[in-house]
Amino acid sequence: MANLLVLGTQWGDEGKGKIVDLLTPAFDVVARYQGGHNAGHTVYVGGRKVVLHLIPSGVLHPATLCVIGNGLVIAPQAFFREVEDLESLGVRLDAARLAVSRHAHLIMPWHPLVERAGEEGRGEKKIGTTCRGIGPAYEDKAARWGIRAGDLLDLDVLRDKIRDNVEVKNRAFGPLGLPALDAEAVYREYADWGQRLSPYLRDVSALLYERMKAGDRVLFEGAQGVLLDLDHGTYPFVTSSSSTAGGACTGLGVGPKTVHSVLGITKAYTTRVGGGPFPTELLDDTGRTIASRGDEFGATTGRPRRCGWFDAVAVRYACRVNGVDRIALTKPDVLEKIGEVSIAIGYRYKGEVLRDFPSEPWVLERVSPVYKSFPGWNDSVRKARRYEQLPRTFRDYIRVIEDLVETPIAVISTGVEREDTILLEERLEGLVDLGRMREDRS
Repeated sequence: MANLLVLGTQWGDEGKGKIVDLLTPAFDVVARYQGGHNAGHTVYVGGRKVVLHLIPSGVLHPATLCVIGNGLVIAPQAFFREVEDLESLGVRLDAARLAVSRHAHLIMPWHPLVERAGEEGRGEKKIGTTCRGIGPAYEDKAARWGIRAGDLLDLDVLRDKIRDNVEVKNRAFGPLGLPALDAEAVYREYADWGQRLSPYLRDVSALLYERMKAGDRVLFEGAQGVLLDLDHGTYPFVTSSSSTAGGACTGLGVGPKTVHSVLGITKAYTTRVGGGPFPTELLDDTGRTIASRGDEFGATTGRPRRCGWFDAVAVRYACRVNGVDRIALTKPDVLEKIGEVSIAIGYRYKGEVLRDFPSEPWVLERVSPVYKSFPGWNDSVRKARRYEQLPRTFRDYIRVIEDLVETPIAVISTGVEREDTILLEERLEGLVDLGRMREDRS
């Protein structure tokens, strides 16, 4: 049985948390490979809502090893707040269950300050970041100024790196009107964090290699979505990391041959948070209805999400770029009784119809979607436990999506709870150990 990579095929918020949690019993390890605590993965278990930011979404399964890769940037205070919240729910999170890469970069006190100043300086062209320091931490990583989690293990190294950083940052802060930083105070704070974090720190690349060599199966978990990828998303309105499938290799230190299959998580409509082009956005009552029914507010920030019709051009692009083998379709229940539904099958631009996602994002800002409309479904999808029980018009909608994005749908999420899921088992063969999942449910 194979290792599986799970990622979002839109602008994030596709429901990755639920799907990872659902599939975790078929795997031994869940490894997150990029992002920071700007990402929120929501899991519902027995009516209880759990929001995860840094820790992999498989954490609610006690036999699973959870791994945080070097591709993440970590704010220690956010990490331990999440650990404490989970432990208050009875989730054991000692070093035997949770590993953090020594090569993961740290978010330092200056990073949120730099990000906020940068966003304010953009004026009307704001990207819409969370201002939690994620982008500037990745900037320092690329500029080779970054401080890594492993640096916390040597206090002399840590003090030198903080002193050098603060000296440079304070010179830049003056003209921006930002307060000067005290290097010694920052050092004392992070020395304390280091003492607490040190039991979790591991060589994650070696750990995963040994676990896979021993026969363990790994579920690779991405954050955000393909269209927010730094290289392949709608730049500059993107995140600061590699949210595509390739990010798993660089973000965990594993070879590409260890990723055997890719499952793309796709919402039955489209949402986006923050600025940037969004061709199918609905600025009318239908868009507001979708937002209200879908509880479309950021799990991390609470910001309202922009909502629109399903964009087959964008999802087909995401499937192509990532080699997506199967799709998990989420939140079709939100579209119940909404009337006629539409799918963007192309973009109209300068008198031509584009069938492929434009490589120049500024073109995306100027396109008009070409829609194909379909009858909606009035019967509840939540009551269905088998594919044949789904409303006929919704099954027609599924088939159209599959044809347009050129990828089969293998999982259908009909609600927020684990049991609100239809697995098309014949399409999951070779991707997921269904036997282990059945054992877990029993």
